[in-house]
Amino acid sequence: MTKGPVSQFIEKHYLHFNAAALVDAAKGYEAHLNEGGKMMITLAGAMSTAELGKSLAEMIRAGKVDIISCTGANLEEDIMNLVAHSHYKRVPNYRDLSPEDEWKLLEKGFNRVTDTCIPEEEAFRRIQKHIVKQWKGAHDAGERFFPHEYMYKMLLSGEMQQYYEIDPKDSWMIAAAERNLPIIVPGWEDSTMGNIFASYVIKGELPASVMKSGIEYMVWLSDWYRNNSAGKGVGFFQIGGGIAGDFPICVVPMMYQDLGWKDVPFWSYFCQISDSTTSYGSYSGAVPNEKITWGKLDINTPKFIVESDATIVAPLIFAWLLGW
Repeated sequence: MTKGPVSQFIEKHYLHFNAAALVDAAKGYEAHLNEGGKMMITLAGAMSTAELGKSLAEMIRAGKVDIISCTGANLEEDIMNLVAHSHYKRVPNYRDLSPEDEWKLLEKGFNRVTDTCIPEEEAFRRIQKHIVKQWKGAHDAGERFFPHEYMYKMLLSGEMQQYYEIDPKDSWMIAAAERNLPIIVPGWEDSTMGNIFASYVIKGELPASVMKSGIEYMVWLSDWYRNNSAGKGVGFFQIGGGIAGDFPICVVPMMYQDLGWKDVPFWSYFCQISDSTTSYGSYSGAVPNEKITWGKLDINTPKFIVESDATIVAPLIFAWLLGW
């Protein structure tokens, strides 16, 4: 692939320290795919609110992502940006906000994520009636699905198109839905839509069982991994830390140690982008070698860590892989 101007700039100037680690990780990802490997990307933090979809959607369409693990927040916030983009508010001086300033934002219906405020009414409520329709429809039909499957059904129904405020090609959830990309959403309950779902359960309008659980996600992932880890194997590209990364990476030691399946291969590539420093007990800041002791990575697994801001690093690595 002929590399474009962004990639050429990276190769010329990114020669040392975190910049060089970025290039090494990108080339390692590229080599993994070229040798027939598959790749999981995990999304922590607020990467959807950071509009990572502008590059991640193209990665999905280009077949450079085989499965995603993300928080419930990242699952829903891509759709929120899709349908309420013009109502978002940016607060460049967020470091100067007083508690009183924060309270005023709340009173105006804004939930702040660093320098970006999500408009509660336009974003959450605009989606709510449509996703509840999917939940209740499944219940009435005696069916149950994973959280991301309900989102896929809602997007593919076409009902949300009336609200689109960005080019849908910049939504990674639309790209994923159109490809029916596998998604794992550990701890989905810790999200706005998870809270909304809980409220319907509390009100007696839906049973909790209409939503498949995190344990069912792990069981499903074990089957997917077994069916996709032959040959070069499955790589692990972790953006941030937390449950989005820790949950799926544990599927390997679970199968190897708890089930006794000794033929399960380790993850065959590992990269983490994080600005969390190595500290006592930190998962997000742990160096990749620590994962060897947990039976997640092999001694020979290519390992990369880019200690920087993922909102800067991830789009550059994706640009390299897309030849931009």
